[in-house]
Amino acid sequence: MPDVIEAPSGGARDPAVAPTSGSRPVRTDLLVRASTPSSFLHGFRDGVTAIWDYRELLDQLVRKELKVKYKESVLGFFWSMARPMLQIVIYYVAFTIFLGSRQPAFAIFVFTGLLAWGLFTDVVGGCTGSVVGNGALIKKTAFPREVLPLSVVGAALVNFFFQLVVLFLALVVAALAGFRVAPGLDLLLVPLALVVGVVWATAVGMALAAATVYLRDIQYLVDVMLLAGFWLSPVVYPITYPIDNLTKRGHSTLLEIYLANPMTNVIATFQRAFYTMGEQFTFHGSLLPRLLVLLLVGLGALWASQRLFARLRGKFAQEL
Repeated sequence: MPDVIEAPSGGARDPAVAPTSGSRPVRTDLLVRASTPSSFLHGFRDGVTAIWDYRELLDQLVRKELKVKYKESVLGFFWSMARPMLQIVIYYVAFTIFLGSRQPAFAIFVFTGLLAWGLFTDVVGGCTGSVVGNGALIKKTAFPREVLPLSVVGAALVNFFFQLVVLFLALVVAALAGFRVAPGLDLLLVPLALVVGVVWATAVGMALAAATVYLRDIQYLVDVMLLAGFWLSPVVYPITYPIDNLTKRGHSTLLEIYLANPMTNVIATFQRAFYTMGEQFTFHGSLLPRLLVLLLVGLGALWASQRLFARLRGKFAQEL
């Protein structure tokens, strides 16, 4: 059954365009090019334009992702705040009381790293099954397929900002308890680090979303790789530990590989910005140039990921 081209909402009928709720019409010829296979080197601009034209559909899918997560829940979106609050309490009990950590407010340090890493895993893990999980929609309607993984990114960002509010509340509590939590200039790097993390997560997630349609085992492999990435990133331990140990043992190449990990730099930026208690937890070196380089490389990776997605999307309906 051929795809039926549907616009996001009603409007004036014209054989050359499909209407949308915005001021710009959706060109059906552009939509067809954005829904069918294209060459690897050409078509990125058409894809971005089609996604923008279907931004209302993207918004609806983001809302659906959020509603499904808390479907039939009594507290609903309150869990977006309650869950991270409970996490901080658990980390405090585990690390400070049970393990006897002497580092002040170590639970905040752990939560700060998990905040950045959690966004990455939510995007990558959610994107991986985003196309497979919407097979019925793909078979019935023509639309830019990229909006499916992008809707996961949007929902993950909403949850991230809820958790960020919890982090600020925890910092206020720590300040009232007498800990030094005054933010420094490194706080200015957080937006850049956030963009770097989202760009890399989207690039990885979009490529995996397309590949999973053809090889379902990728979903299980991603779970294992994310678990490995968790321990290979400075989430629950200071970044200075691997830096010092690898330097002392003369593993300079391995150290450069470790520091080339985009999430290592993103997590280090978050910890340096929000966790100001204990100099041993600072990232020794300038993060700004590293983040800028990672952003440029990440944008190239995002372009390549979208082009791979565009090459593979033509047989999504048949494979699903």
